[in-house]
Amino acid sequence: MLDRIALILVIIGALDWGSIGIFKFDFVAWAFGGQYSAVSRIVYTLVAIAGLWCISLLFRDREVVESKNEIH
Repeated sequence: MLDRIALILVIIGALDWGSIGIFKFDFVAWAFGGQYSAVSRIVYTLVAIAGLWCISLLFRDREVVESKNEIH
């Protein structure tokens, strides 16, 4: 479950960075009252933590992950 939450947050961060790069529009800042608002800073921090968590996905044994998915 934690992996999925982290992945969702990383996708939100990627889409936000994409909108900044392509359109010069920061969706998170727009949605939560500016770049320096408390909520925006919390979202940015959660996205960063999720990105760090997703690094662990690179080093996990793939066979173990696949066998867990077959059980569910």
